[in-house]
Amino acid sequence: MNIRKKVKFTLAASLTTALLLGGATQTFAKDSTDYYNNYGISHLTRYDMSKIPAQENSSQFSIPTFDSSSIQNIPAAGGLDVWDSWPLQNADGTVANYHGYHIVFALAGDPSNGNDTHIYLFYQKAGDTSLDSWKNAGRVFTDSDKLVPGDPYLQYQTQEWSGSATLTDDGQVRLFYTDFSGAPQDGGTGDSNQVLTTSQVNLSQPDGNTLKVDGVSDHKSIFDGDGSLYQSMQQFHDEGMFSSGDNHTLRDPHFIEDNGHKYIVFESNTGTSDGYQGVDSLYNKAYYGGSEAFFQTEKNNLLQSPKEQLASLANGALGIIELNNDYTVKKVLPPLITSNTVTDEIERANVFKLKGKWYLFTDSRGAKMTINGIGANDIYMLGFWSNSLTGPYKPLNGSGIVLHQSLDPNDITWTYSHFAIPQANSDEAVVTSYMTNRGLYPDHHATFAPSFLLKIQGPKTSIVPNSILSQGQLTIGK
Repeated sequence: MNIRKKVKFTLAASLTTALLLGGATQTFAKDSTDYYNNYGISHLTRYDMSKIPAQENSSQFSIPTFDSSSIQNIPAAGGLDVWDSWPLQNADGTVANYHGYHIVFALAGDPSNGNDTHIYLFYQKAGDTSLDSWKNAGRVFTDSDKLVPGDPYLQYQTQEWSGSATLTDDGQVRLFYTDFSGAPQDGGTGDSNQVLTTSQVNLSQPDGNTLKVDGVSDHKSIFDGDGSLYQSMQQFHDEGMFSSGDNHTLRDPHFIEDNGHKYIVFESNTGTSDGYQGVDSLYNKAYYGGSEAFFQTEKNNLLQSPKEQLASLANGALGIIELNNDYTVKKVLPPLITSNTVTDEIERANVFKLKGKWYLFTDSRGAKMTINGIGANDIYMLGFWSNSLTGPYKPLNGSGIVLHQSLDPNDITWTYSHFAIPQANSDEAVVTSYMTNRGLYPDHHATFAPSFLLKIQGPKTSIVPNSILSQGQLTIGK
């Protein structure tokens, strides 16, 4: 037991709580450092997550099993691995029709080079759904596009990470993505900087059957964390960076509009004013949820667990900022949801409105979590609902589980980065993802996974039986 923990236990109040657990009565000292502070925001709690192991094998949530013999590499990728992808969307989240085409932006790279991570533009004629119908317009950015005078971050970019794209009111393609800065030998900072970034992507149609990227404009950094609501790179430095066990995230910007206002929802970590990481967070009842009995039992188990340090550093958040019309920051808003003590990493923020309710989704890995009963191979899409874009949010299906899979990551049909796309006049969303981890097989590249349908009805969701679609399919039917 570390010295600080000894101090905390010696400060325990004399008041004890008798808990009836498993037919046996256990008595715990109520620690004088226990407190409750929800910071006025919603939380993915340990109680929520404790319910998931009993739910995850239900067909309601289990990601469909795919026939490995039917899976193909994307012909248009030309041998590249293709993983995280997102469609060009309308302001309400439905798939946009760009001059008769559907467009998907995707991370892709050489399977033999793990640092080769760039955004490519794939497109197919609206109405086509086959994997063979996708065409590749190539990289969105050239190597020189990062050389923007006066921008403090772009010049150090070494990789391009996930984001979103919207078709603007004037018919332009606006891309949001994560500017990542890696190793100094690659031209980066060496600090794993992640910055929310945007650009207009200029397209042309040289003939009736192709789209061409004609460069980008208005390429600029948007947000790098404020330290108060969202952890900054300087705070990550001060924590000791990766050597401390911390994991800094500021990525996956997802654009959405509400009543004429522009927003970005993104993955991040909390800052100093909304529940920062640290050992004190292990004593905050708001992060545990459930009853007093659950809190005391779960807390004391966690304090004796090998995951105690990981839990103390876990402060994942789905953040939100409002934008001006020129896509600069108008206002930094409190997180939509946080996962303090549960996980440091809740990815692929995705939010849309359906039948008067707002639905917020995120992807996460069991290997990053601190919950008993959740294993390293478990992957999830978690979800929440609200009457307002800015919350408060409640977990879907009573716990937050929406999708679950527990395959060996070496399996060809392993999927991740699940992304729910709302459909016009429907309570069913199309779920896309990628299949196969990079570089594992000489003949199987990371590729679009078969899509499938998710039914959304109020506070509940379920996978639609027998709803497997084509690899990479974005819409229902033709």
